[in-house]
Amino acid sequence: MSGTITHDPPPTAGGRQGGPLIVTEDTELLDDLLRLCAAAGATPEVHHSVPVARPSPPPDPTGAATSPAPAAPAASGRRSGWETAPLVLVGDDAARRVRGAVRRRGVVLVGRDQDDSGIWQRAVEIGADHVLMLPDGEQWLVDRIADVAEGVGRPALTVGVIGGRGGAGASTLACALAVTSAREGLRSLLVDADPMGGGLDVLLGGETADGLRWPAFAASRGRVGGGALEESLPELHSLRVLSWDRGDCVAVPAQAVRAVLAAARRRGGTVVVDLPRRIDDGVAEVLAQLDIGILVVPAELRAVAAAGRVAAAVGMVLRDLRVAVRGPYASGLDDREVARLLGLPLVGEVPVESGLLRATESRRPPGTPSRGPLARFCRGFWERALAETDGRGGSGS
Repeated sequence: MSGTITHDPPPTAGGRQGGPLIVTEDTELLDDLLRLCAAAGATPEVHHSVPVARPSPPPDPTGAATSPAPAAPAASGRRSGWETAPLVLVGDDAARRVRGAVRRRGVVLVGRDQDDSGIWQRAVEIGADHVLMLPDGEQWLVDRIADVAEGVGRPALTVGVIGGRGGAGASTLACALAVTSAREGLRSLLVDADPMGGGLDVLLGGETADGLRWPAFAASRGRVGGGALEESLPELHSLRVLSWDRGDCVAVPAQAVRAVLAAARRRGGTVVVDLPRRIDDGVAEVLAQLDIGILVVPAELRAVAAAGRVAAAVGMVLRDLRVAVRGPYASGLDDREVARLLGLPLVGEVPVESGLLRATESRRPPGTPSRGPLARFCRGFWERALAETDGRGGSGS
């Protein structure tokens, strides 16, 4: 069991950080928390109560220092681990002892008694932003500890692209979005979530590139390291690609899909997922982690009808689904009318780019001409989407 009081994460910076601070005298609870820290690859600092700030070093009596010392943040000198740790795990036994500590974000109150309703009041008293009960919340806590150990900042802005019907051009748009993101200097990952689609690495001209494909992750259990994932994948056109190989189709369990995509999101930047139109357990796991979904719909009445069924299925999991319309237009239809019929916000009209087929056949991915209409469309989408997430303090690069 776990519960959130506030949603603000502790401030994090790039690069690897220190481990969490554990405050408890409960030896059994401490053993469990040390075990979870080890599973997350983090080395914690342990105290029975709020650690005392260390005094600032005395000035050099020789006067050798030539520059003024930085001002201490408090009269007591340097900040304590309570203030500097990226995550603080407070055992329920220690709640009373930390009640007067400086309020900060990233405090988790950890208990064992599922029937103790008073733990919520104690959480409020110490300014905790999460209440967690063991053993139910172990996996959440391992992931949270691992995040701070990796120095994770904001998660990647994750966008899924799905066709309203077969041949809608969703894979082309997904590739163009990823290529454009990478060209803009963002850490970018393109994920092929359709095992029957032939492989996006082929569309990018990299089917023989070294690196792992989806079948290698089929046995993944628990947490996947974000850095290790990134380094293991093929790098094509300045972005990483997770696609399928040309061997027998291997079923990747939903648990593995969840772990891999969560690892990708933790790296920050952007993640683009090319989605199949059928919704199975694995695809549902992907949809649950998307920030934005784009439904690509040709401007034909039959395509709009088919897209309505896809939108209904996707919308059961994904709240932010938008439509991108591709011409040519049937009589009486335009992009706004298609969006109205589907009841979805309009991303815009996916432009027709002359020579796209020839470029693909010559191994140049969609969106490669930086001044082409498709690249401009993708660049405009990223500018708006990133501005939206910045404005609401959400994910993004």
